[in-house]
Order: sequence, then C-alpha cells, then structure tokens
Amino acid sequence: MPKYVAAIDQGTTSTRFIIFDHGGNVLAVDQKEHRQIYPKPGWVEHDPLEIWERTQEVMKGALQKSGLQPADIVAIGITNQRETAVVWDKSTGKPVYNAIVWQDTRTDVICNELAEVGGQDRLRSKTGLPLATYFSGPKIKWILDNVEGARAKAENGDLLFGNMDSWVIWNLTGAHITDVTNASRTLLMNLHTLDWDDELLNLLGVPRAMLPEIKSSSEVYGHVTVAQDGASILQGIPVSGDLGDQQAALFGQTCFSAGEAKNTYGTGCFMLMNMGEIPVPSKSGLLTTLGYKIGNQKAVYALEGSIAITGALIQWLRDNLGLIQSSAEVETLASSVEDNGGIYFVPAFSGLFAPYWKSDARGAIVGMTRYVTKGHIARAALEATAYQTCEVLDAMEADSGVKLTALKVDGGMVFNELLMQFQSDILDVPVVRPKVAETTALGAAYAAGLAVGFWKDYDELRANWGKDKEWTPKMDVSLRAGLYSGWKKAVTRTFDWVE
Repeated sequence: MPKYVAAIDQGTTSTRFIIFDHGGNVLAVDQKEHRQIYPKPGWVEHDPLEIWERTQEVMKGALQKSGLQPADIVAIGITNQRETAVVWDKSTGKPVYNAIVWQDTRTDVICNELAEVGGQDRLRSKTGLPLATYFSGPKIKWILDNVEGARAKAENGDLLFGNMDSWVIWNLTGAHITDVTNASRTLLMNLHTLDWDDELLNLLGVPRAMLPEIKSSSEVYGHVTVAQDGASILQGIPVSGDLGDQQAALFGQTCFSAGEAKNTYGTGCFMLMNMGEIPVPSKSGLLTTLGYKIGNQKAVYALEGSIAITGALIQWLRDNLGLIQSSAEVETLASSVEDNGGIYFVPAFSGLFAPYWKSDARGAIVGMTRYVTKGHIARAALEATAYQTCEVLDAMEADSGVKLTALKVDGGMVFNELLMQFQSDILDVPVVRPKVAETTALGAAYAAGLAVGFWKDYDELRANWGKDKEWTPKMDVSLRAGLYSGWKKAVTRTFDWVE
C-alpha cells in the first residue's frame, strides 16, 4: 500500500496543504488566501488566528480531494513565510497583536537607533544579517514596547514568540519549537553556535523565555494532537520537517552541493546558493543564512539575495491600479509592446533589500514620456524582477567566487514565458524550470519524510528531480549592457526618499 507525505506551506498571501507521493509528485492540493492588513503606510499585518483557521481548512480540503485515509500520510512538514513575527499568550493561545509581516517597515526607527553604534552591519559577524526592518527581532521589540502589558507578561514567561512555523507547529502539536533556518532570520541566533545569543537578546530587549527551542530542519517535533475540526482528522501523525520557505525551495530543488543555486519567484524573489558547512560572510550585501540541517548531520549554510517586491508588483497592478483583471493577464499586456519604451519600474515599496539594504528608498517609475502605454508599464514591471535578480546574482558570484552555469527556478511567476526568457537574456545563463514547480512545499515534505525514513537519502531525492523547460539567452551583448546600466541608474533615483 503506497504511503504519502504532506506539507503545510504557510505563505505570505495564502496557506496550502499539499500531499506528495514517493516520486515527489503532487497528489492533491488545497489553498486558501488570507487578508493583507495595511493599518498605515509601510505597515503590513496578518491575523494569526485567521491563518490557523485557513491551515485547518486546507488540511481537511486536500485530504478530501486526495481520497486518502489519514493513515496513508506518514509525516507532515511545515514551510512558512519567514521573519513574520507573532507573539501570543501561552495559556489562552491568543495573539497579543496581529502578526507583523516581513515586508513591514515600522521598525526602521529601532533599526536606525541600533545602527548608531557600529553601523548597519554591527551584528553581521554573529548573525550574517544587516540591521534591517525585514527581520523578526526588531518586530518582537516593537510589540513588547507598544502593546500594553506585553513586556511584563513576556518577562514573567507568559508570552511566546514565533515565526509562522512555530505558531502553526504549536497549534498542531503543543510543541514550542523552530528550526535553524527560521531562527537564523531573527537577528537573535548566533550562526556559529546555532543557539539564541544572550548579547543579541539583551541588545533587542527580548526575554529568552519567550523564544522557541531551536531544532534541526528534519526530526520528529511532536504529533498532531489538536482537537479542532480541520486538523483533528490527522491526529497522531508526526510533524517532522520545518524549513523557512526559501530554504525549503533550495532543499526541494535538491541543491545539496556547494555552488548549486535556485531562485524562487513569489511575493518577493529569493536566490539562495548552497555554500557547504562553513558560513561565508558577504561583502556584497547578501545574507549569510542557514540552508538546512538534517537530523544530527552538520548544518549547511547558504548565501541569500532577498528582493522584497516581485510578484507583489503584479498584484499591485491588478488590485491598486486595475490595469489587469488577473495576474496571468500581465504577460499578454506586456507582450503587446516590443520593449519597455525607455521606462524602468523600481518597486521599492518596502525599501530596497539585497544588495542595497535601504529602508528609506521608495518605488519609482522613471523615464516617462508621452509615448508610454500601459503595455510598457506592464513590461517594465515584469522586467524589474529580472533586473533585481541579476543584481543579486552579480553579488553572489562576487562573494562565492562561483560562476553560475544555470539557474534553477520555481514559484508562481515561472510560468510567465516572457519573464523567463528575459531573465535568461539579462543573466546570460540558461534558466531551468523543474517538473514539480511546487519546490517549497516539496522541500518541507522531503525534510519530514527523511526524518521518518520515507526517503532514505539525498540520492533518492535527486532522482525525483526532472527538467520541465529551459530558456537560453538570445539577447545581443550591447543591448544587455545598455538595458542593465539603465536599470542601475533608475535604482539610484529611489534612494533616500523617506526623510
């Protein structure tokens, strides 16, 4: 009787439950969106209770669609939007405030104050990260400083913190844990000890008692014990994989050797390169982060280039401007013109992430003339994703000394043919889409399956990977250079906008 592994993929805009077979193929998937809450400019929140409700609904939905019995599922893995911070009451299970999302910029004052001594990179040697609004630590501090009574409760040990992985796992199993990949995104974990660091905790004013225990990315954390409707059908099943979404995609793309890289095109864009068992410090504005840690094996590190806004820009064209009715229409609109008409769209809506790390930048469309149509705007929006990826790849090659020969890609935007061809053109390397594009959920499933012996080793996982489509560069060298230098110029126009 064949068995299956499932993954909860708790993303920025939706939550999914996906069931995979031994070959890494999708058997069933259920997906539900949750609200994006914008209380003030630059603030982005989610309702953690709504997300937990959606999680239960999709677990139930995918199981029904699959026609399987709960006993057919041997393990559940979790993958999640990283850096989105939730603080909740240990006894009631109720959040003390909405989850503060990774894109949120309200902690810029906290980050700037911390950077007054030692600069933006003062914590890099320990954490691999710059001081930036992106990470969870300053968000915890903001909640403790701004929610009445929160700091006193936290110091009494009555409050718990987690990224979304910890929140979901706690609700599923009662265990308060996280894995090394999520912990490495808080500005509170020491890259070398893989533990919370007292000096960092004191600096950010975060009591150790509220933090989850840091585990590997692949081990049994607990079993589903929840008595609520949606998840109770999977009672007793081990929860045994936990990876932040981008690390999960690296794992799902089977980038197990140093120098192998992937790029995920989602709400934002995230390129990760496996750097092996030694953390490589970045001199080019990238993050040094945990790639994964499987059971008792040594931790594997990665270099990461994070871009805040890519797919979210297409959603913005749809929801805020009404230029398109559905995200898929952007390709048709962008294809209605030959080129970008001389314009560049720099989507610094949440500031600029890698390789600039400027939280005071804001979005801009530059080069506008009367000639420009909505087709050009759509095309410039798509091209922005490719240019930003190119900047990250340049930084990655500079830091690692590895010249990329091909880029493995995944995420929602990889079905946009125009974008993928332009990406290959501007990078001047082949771009390869795998057969299973759900690599984020697949990575979490792999970690969970390895922990219970469903897959025995990396070779079995590698054998599952297959190529679906490849794009190769077709652009003239001088055209590429001209377009890219125009982009570089456009980016500088967004700097220092917020006083």
